[in-house]
Amino acid sequence: MASFSKALSPAIREIRILCCQTGAASAGTRQFISSTYPVLKQNNPDLPILIREAKGTPARVFARFERGVEKHVDVENLPQTEVSSKVSQLLGLS
Repeated sequence: MASFSKALSPAIREIRILCCQTGAASAGTRQFISSTYPVLKQNNPDLPILIREAKGTPARVFARFERGVEKHVDVENLPQTEVSSKVSQLLGLS
């Protein structure tokens, strides 16, 4: 979690987190959101961080970078620690 306690690169333009609000496969993602979102937003107040919950939606995290480049990671069925790890890799923090 320490990797989210600083400002992210200005090359990151947007983060989108998709998950199911009730499904077991998204449980780790929901835990990641509740534990990490406040710190992430506090350190990156101008960065849009969108959370989209919809029934049956597979858990995924998207990052949009400069020049419209977009990447994503699948975090379905992962525990919170692995979700954090995958998101860190996506954002270039590890």
